Amino acid sequence: MHFFGVKRQTLSEAGATLVKLPGETFLGSTACFFRIKSGIILKAPNFHVERQILERLGEHPLVIRYLGWQSEFPTGLLFTEASYGSLQRFIDERNEDILPALRRKFFSQAIRAVAYAHSRGVIHSDLRPDNFLVHGTWPVELDLWLCDFGGATCEELGLSAEKLPDAGFFDPNLPWVPSPIMDIFSLGSVLYTILTGHWPFREPGGRFSTLTEMEEYESLVDGHFARGLFPQVGGLWGGNIIHGCWSHTFLSVEEVMTELSRL
Repeated sequence: MHFFGVKRQTLSEAGATLVKLPGETFLGSTACFFRIKSGIILKAPNFHVERQILERLGEHPLVIRYLGWQSEFPTGLLFTEASYGSLQRFIDERNEDILPALRRKFFSQAIRAVAYAHSRGVIHSDLRPDNFLVHGTWPVELDLWLCDFGGATCEELGLSAEKLPDAGFFDPNLPWVPSPIMDIFSLGSVLYTILTGHWPFREPGGRFSTLTEMEEYESLVDGHFARGLFPQVGGLWGGNIIHGCWSHTFLSVEEVMTELSRL
């Protein structure tokens, strides 16, 4: 593992005072997270787009706590550490114990977090459960933080990482460019995962163990979505919102917020 900063030192060469966080890796990830002291983590390497996006977003209760840029080695973005890691990890480890009230709270918070980002002119472009964090006290005093803006787009800042969502959170029928409507589609799949404990057209506990397994899922879900086929959500609380995100009934997150207020 290399840091970017001083002579491209490895972690062992740098003194190994940092602790790499477990359980937050996934196929295709390029980021490394290290605990530099209690409650503070560092993300490396340097993500130029993400730094500017975070500065634009500022402080918000549903966005990861950005503490600034560390210019001394090891360089990187500094954040408050979320107590339970990613939403995906939280669901994988505790799905059977998550109370309906907490699922509904997370459902609402995910919508509000994306609405805030869009209000600041930020398109996330990679909405999925790995990019929400869970922080607080089990079992109900928990909140979501939207995170990982390394693939985000902000037209006003002239920034775009030209990133698109992963399969299961991506509409292959839309133009392959970052857009608010793509974020809304992705949000539908995030909300579905929060309520059901699994991705669209995938069983609970569905971490990919191989690239082949991941590619098979991509082919399956992209094929269904391309044909306008979605999981049944009629019996779910908030199912109308999920389907509205997938079917492009909502053209803005503000419209999703309006529908949320009616639940």
